[in-house]
Parts: sequence; C-alpha cells; structure tokens
Amino acid sequence: MTKDDVLAIFRACGALLEGHFILSSGLRSPLFLQKARVFQYPAETEKLCKALAEKIHADGFGAVTKVVSPAIGGIIPGYETARQLGVPALYTERVDGQFELRRGFEIAPGDQVIVVEDIVSTGLSIRECVAALQAIGANVIAAACLIDRSAGEADVGVPLVSLIEFKVPAYPADQLPPELAAIPPVKPGSRGIQGVK
Repeated sequence: MTKDDVLAIFRACGALLEGHFILSSGLRSPLFLQKARVFQYPAETEKLCKALAEKIHADGFGAVTKVVSPAIGGIIPGYETARQLGVPALYTERVDGQFELRRGFEIAPGDQVIVVEDIVSTGLSIRECVAALQAIGANVIAAACLIDRSAGEADVGVPLVSLIEFKVPAYPADQLPPELAAIPPVKPGSRGIQGVK
C-alpha cells in the first residue's frame, strides 16, 4: 500500500483535517490525522492493518507472538493488526500516569512482542509502553504504526515499522508561524482531554 493509498483512505473518511491543532505531545500543527474517523469503518481499518501486518513480516519481525498497544488510540489498530498476524492483542492502560498491563493480560517468557500504535509524532506513547513492558520482562522486538508523522525522526526505543511516513510540520506553542497563530487552537486527541489551556 502506497502513501497515496493510505492518505486517500484518510481523506475519504474525512480524517485528514486542516486548521490549528494541539497534538498529544503539546506541539501545534496545521494538519491532524483524526484516525478515529477511519477506525469507524471496519473495512478501511482492515485494509490498513493488513498492509501493516505485511510490512511487519517484510521488515523481518514475523516471529511476533503478541501485539500490545497503548490505550486508547492504539487499541483498534493493534487488535486488527494482531488479527492479521494471527496472534493475541493486548493493551496497556495508564494507571497513575504510567502504562501497565491490566485485565489479566500476561506476557509469557519467550513471547516476541511488537507494540502497535496508530500514529507516531514524537514516539512518547510507544516509548512509555515499551518501557512498561520491558519492566515486567517482556521481549519487545519492535514497534509498528500506520503513519509515522516524524518521517523516521521519532525515537521509540526499539525498531519502528511504519506503513507510511508522512512528515507534517509541528511547532512549539511559542514558535508558531503567523498563519497558524491566527487560527484558534483545537485539541482533538485523547490525552489530557480536560481542556485546552
């Protein structure tokens, strides 16, 4: 699946938004990929995650035995990618600000774990998920995402497989270009939903 194919799916689902957005990292961007609008369509989600599973195999990580995703954004693509790989899908949740496995999820010795996320900007959620898994002894062999917004710049702590790289400009709040500063910011993500400051 090409970059144009992936972005066409996002556009068709109304998931490629333009404006002034506050990303979960705190950075600001003129474009936002509202993946929840894609994930409401199982057939489109299946196409993307099937292609991601194929890329995971092609990049040499086909021995994976479990997929783990950071909640909440990674749950749907993690589940569907795990289905395509034929392995169990687990997810971590934040407890007192830290990711951990709950709900009876377990990583067994010998499991080859890949962390699957929806979209990577700075890599923070994956890094935190990887660290939480490694702290309980998991062998995290790689991470994967549908879209790497950093175009390979994000450090997730393990090798990263991305379906596509799509470099989108992102700026600190105090370094906005004038055209972006003129638009009121919106925070469409799931982290820190209490309100925009």
